[in-house]
Amino acid sequence: MPRPSLLLLLPLALLSACSTPPNIGAAGAKTVATGAAAGATSIGASSQLEHCDRSLGTLAIVEESNQPWVHQLTAQYRTQSTVPLLRMIIQQSNCFAVVERGQAMRQMQGERQLMASGELRKTSNIGKGQMVAADYTLTPSITFTQGGASGVSGLLGGRIGAVASLVGGSLKSNEASTMLLLTDNRSGLQLSAAEGSARNWDMGAMGAFFRHGFGGANGFSNTPEGKLLAASFMDSYNQMVKAVRAYKPQSVDGGLGNGGLLRTN
Repeated sequence: MPRPSLLLLLPLALLSACSTPPNIGAAGAKTVATGAAAGATSIGASSQLEHCDRSLGTLAIVEESNQPWVHQLTAQYRTQSTVPLLRMIIQQSNCFAVVERGQAMRQMQGERQLMASGELRKTSNIGKGQMVAADYTLTPSITFTQGGASGVSGLLGGRIGAVASLVGGSLKSNEASTMLLLTDNRSGLQLSAAEGSARNWDMGAMGAFFRHGFGGANGFSNTPEGKLLAASFMDSYNQMVKAVRAYKPQSVDGGLGNGGLLRTN
């Protein structure tokens, strides 16, 4: 018959091997970017991803590589560019048709150079006037990330003694906030800006306790920061889609770009 102290620890041992999935936005719902997209067809997309019955135009994604958060992704979080993730989310939503303006663009240009030099077969259907213009440019950024914040030490203290204090002291939240900017490529006007957020909870110190205290217990593994950022970007995109569905162009008396109404003298 197991001792009462061991019975008390068993449920906590199970908790130590896991952390909660990322929660997005104010609703605090779960989300991960999963599945696939092919044209207007979406497979396995998150049920929380906003969807459009028709596309609003073509879109290119540009990640500003000189921003500090880009280095943080690769160096600290070991997470790669946000572009592939966003491209899949956007295509799954069917709100925009995504055009290539990234690394694969070099290969596209290379194929055209081979065609122009006569190296490709004459029947190859590659030439001028075939590429699709990008109506809009989407620029992602990470505005806030914090790991291991909001500890709730003492939350359970006094209930079940030292074990409760250990649980309370190790319960931490990881948070992320992201932004998306949508620009019209013809006019240069910013059409939309949207912020999104995500949070999850983990039990880091408790996992270490069980890992070192019981050799047979699974060690705790943090939820990858990439999953948290994916949830935050999905929340940003959802907010943007909701806004652009009700889009109304801004207007200035006398016309946009004709001097404005804020006169100096």
